[in-house]
Amino acid sequence: MNKTVPYIVMKDINKSFGKVIANKNINFKVHGGEVHALLGENGAGKSTLMNMLSGVYTPDSGSIYVHGKDTFFSSPKDSINNGIGMIYQHFKLVDNMTVFQNIIIGQKNSFFINKGAALNKINEICHKFGIDISLDKLIKDMSVGEKQIVEIIKVLYRGADILIFDEPTTVFTPQEVSKLFKIINKMRENNCAVIFISHKMDEVMGICDKVTVLRKGETISTIDIKEASPKILAELMVGKALNLSIKRADVSFKEELLSVKDLVVLNEEKAKAVKGITFNIKKGEVVGIAGVAGSGQKEICEAISGIYPIESGEITMEGENIVGLSPRDIIKKGISMSFVPEDRLGMGLIGSMDIVNNLLLKSYHKQKGFLLRKKEAEEKAINIKKDFDIKTPSIYYPVKNLSGGNIQKILLGRELDLKPKLLIMAYPVRGLDINTCYTIYNLIDEQKKSGVSTLYVGEDIDVLINLCDRIIVLCNGEVTGELKGTEATREKIGYLMAGNKIEGEEYEVV
Repeated sequence: MNKTVPYIVMKDINKSFGKVIANKNINFKVHGGEVHALLGENGAGKSTLMNMLSGVYTPDSGSIYVHGKDTFFSSPKDSINNGIGMIYQHFKLVDNMTVFQNIIIGQKNSFFINKGAALNKINEICHKFGIDISLDKLIKDMSVGEKQIVEIIKVLYRGADILIFDEPTTVFTPQEVSKLFKIINKMRENNCAVIFISHKMDEVMGICDKVTVLRKGETISTIDIKEASPKILAELMVGKALNLSIKRADVSFKEELLSVKDLVVLNEEKAKAVKGITFNIKKGEVVGIAGVAGSGQKEICEAISGIYPIESGEITMEGENIVGLSPRDIIKKGISMSFVPEDRLGMGLIGSMDIVNNLLLKSYHKQKGFLLRKKEAEEKAINIKKDFDIKTPSIYYPVKNLSGGNIQKILLGRELDLKPKLLIMAYPVRGLDINTCYTIYNLIDEQKKSGVSTLYVGEDIDVLINLCDRIIVLCNGEVTGELKGTEATREKIGYLMAGNKIEGEEYEVV
């Protein structure tokens, strides 16, 4: 590791948006040959700090030094010209172009570019960083992991030796994570500086050399990874002791609650998103669904909850057929089901409304008569705010102005207030800080003890293993395997997520 001049020094950085202080006197530095994690709860100031480093924002005060030079960025282009490359969660690629075309697009005089020289440069980068990819492949035909590799080549092609990874493994299989980490290790060997932002503690511990923790917009600590542990880092992030164990209550499952048989669902392009899957959920059981993004998880959840039409198949809840019923029909028939969707603001809550009105929005279908019971909703809002420790100025404050964690707590509080027998949750902890994540895991376990069943769609394999009683693995709309939580491993689930089906005794399946 290069211990001379740091590649990046951010000194006494301050940034405010109106009365909100996002960064306060933050100090942060990264050397070449170092993988440096940046951790903090949602709202801790990580994104603001990195947006200043990538030229999206400018600091109100403070200094940024790149390779020892005092630097001012007035635009992202300035940041790129100084060798800084940001790899975002949401890729900026053109689907109908090839890998090669996506890499060279946007370059100065790219219309008249020497394609032979560009191809040689890209091949040199791939060799240097251990990257294996087909340059002629169309982006639309690539997996999520492959697309991210294209983004990495793009920033390296532009000359970046300082790379920022923002939640890079959100929807990856374990195999794709392993491939990415090999590339990052090559970056370390080639003396690049890597900034790694993630909520996944096992990945931080596995790939990083140092960790800087932010809390409420301030630098709390920078420590060597050898002196850290997930517990230490979590406590630095939240400022108090945390219990990072996931509980899985020992409940006996006998009666079947939900049955899904030969379910076929078409996507918006009329192609099969779900291809004849069959599974069931017993009363009090937590069943997880694993799979890379776009494997049919969304369509399954929305089909069961009555939001999305099905092409064929059966869905029964406590023996009653619910195919063709809308969410309103399901409520009116007295079928007790709650859905926490992936899209919190949009499908879940109305952002411009406050907590009270979002509660009324869901409950009015069950009311008799035409008068809305606002006082009752106000009392429920007060209780949900207290029980879920929701940080909001008021129960009448628009929910869109709250953090992602607080929005998710409101959504959960509302759905659990309906006393469901089945709780459907699609990526309920995506993008949330560690404290909120474990609050949600504990809520699921408490509901389980009360006999509530949960269908849990998640992307953190370790959480699925520790939280769920059974795990159904999907690939491209099909079930590739089903494992007991007590017998599942990352390797088994990753093998199934990649599209392999378990045959013979290669792996033991339920």
